[in-house]
Parts: sequence; C-alpha cells; structure tokens
Amino acid sequence: MPSTGRRKKTPPAPRLSLQGILRRIRLFATDVDGVLTDAGMYYSESGDEWKKFNTRDGMGIKLLQKAGVLTAIITQESTKIVMRRAQKLAIPEVHQGVYDKLSVLHDLVARHGLTMEQVAYIGDDVNDVQALGAVGFSAAPADGMPPALKTVRYVCKQKGGEGAVREVADLILSAQRTR
Repeated sequence: MPSTGRRKKTPPAPRLSLQGILRRIRLFATDVDGVLTDAGMYYSESGDEWKKFNTRDGMGIKLLQKAGVLTAIITQESTKIVMRRAQKLAIPEVHQGVYDKLSVLHDLVARHGLTMEQVAYIGDDVNDVQALGAVGFSAAPADGMPPALKTVRYVCKQKGGEGAVREVADLILSAQRTR
C-alpha cells in the first residue's frame, strides 16, 4: 500500500489536573518580601530593619515539612531577620542575596534528586518570573505584581504576609492526602 505522506498523529499527553500536579510536589520554595511579608520594609531611628511575618504561613511550612516536603527560602535580600525566621521554622535550604533564583532551584533539584515538576514556588515580582515559569506548580499572592500574576498557575486569594503561603501549603497538603 503506498504511503500518503501523512503520519498518524499521536494524541497529546493528557495534562495533569491541579490535584495531580500538587500530588507530585516534593520541594516547596518561597520568596520572602511580598510573599512571607507584606512587602513593607520597616526601619527604626537607629537603623534597625523589621519585617512582619505571618504565623499561619509559618505553620503551613511546618505542616509541609511534617508531610515530608523539603522547604526552601530563595530571596534577593540578605538579612539576619530572614535567617532568624528560617532557623525558627527549621527551613533547611536558605538562599539569600540571590539574583538568579532559577539557578538555585536547578541546584536544589539536582542535589536532592528531584525534577522541576516536583517543585512548587511562590513569588510576587519580576525577579521571580523565571523561577515561576520553570516549576511544576507556581503561585503568587493576590497582591503580586502583574508580570508574576500573568506567569503563575495559581493566584492566591490571600495577600503576601497575610496567609498566601499557608493557602498554597494547604492546597499541596490536601492534594497529597487524597493520593
């Protein structure tokens, strides 16, 4: 039988549902300013810098850790405050002063034997866009900047520093409980 020159099209691989994507998550990484905080930077007369963290976001991180999800902070800022918060939450991967967040994610994936599809990342601004576009699950707080909001798979109902991280943690945990 002569060939017609047409190839049989293979059907596209089925897209995973949101639940399917969340079930695969093994690494949760977050930015700090505008995600774990309200994006405000507070300074005292003596020059001390303060940040307000949401305790419910912290509990979300602890619950992810308890479920066996590796947690990480990747931030452009470099402060003792962030290190103190990370220590309090026992976050094992803290990367400060980072301008190429995607490279850090690639390094984490390689070191921990994961794939980018197993990574969830939450960020809020232009310096997060590359990382947000490369991971299995991406999210931004409700008050994130437009470039981040356009890139992510999920826009939180909560704002940065007001429970957005806990919202994402609860989504992941809920999906993983239904395995």
